[in-house]
Amino acid sequence: MIRILSLLMLVFSSTALSQTLLVLGDSLSAGYQMPAEKSWPALLPPLLAQQAQPTTVINASISGDTTGNGLARLPKLLKQHKPDFVLIELGANDGLRGFHPKILRNNLSQMITEIKKVRSQPLLMQIEVPPNYGKRYNELFRNTYPSLSEATNVPLLPFFLVDIIVKPELMMKDGLHPTAEAQPLIAQFMAKHLLPYLNKESSQ
Repeated sequence: MIRILSLLMLVFSSTALSQTLLVLGDSLSAGYQMPAEKSWPALLPPLLAQQAQPTTVINASISGDTTGNGLARLPKLLKQHKPDFVLIELGANDGLRGFHPKILRNNLSQMITEIKKVRSQPLLMQIEVPPNYGKRYNELFRNTYPSLSEATNVPLLPFFLVDIIVKPELMMKDGLHPTAEAQPLIAQFMAKHLLPYLNKESSQ
């Protein structure tokens, strides 16, 4: 009887403490050319639970999405899921299409505003573009993220491919997307960098 009560208390505690993280990204988070259950967001919850941060992860990432697409989809997602946290992993497709960094910044800024409006905590991920876009464009693009993070007081997480992209065996032939084998490594990387922020009380 005591064991049953203890189990029920554990389940109740986990449910009560559980929080929701919405991942708003592109193909880098959508599990490009692989089953959704193999993508890093799907592998994240058990890692967070091990660190006493039970979290429901909703992967709202769509391959090909730009920051403009994410901004358009965001209001409905916020209303539907009421997330405690929203990770913005967008911008790669803006860069690949050569969009001006001012467009990137404006869209990201509006997303952050919308997320804060519903009392959710935005988290911004640094995004990088291939070096062949030129030094000036790359610098303007890259600097958009830390600049916006500082201006809006929103945490900036490091680019999750920083240790993956240098290992060809973990990247697809296009040189842009991580393989299925890379997903557990990305999940571990993300768990490490998300944990300091996944606390409702500290994020208020």
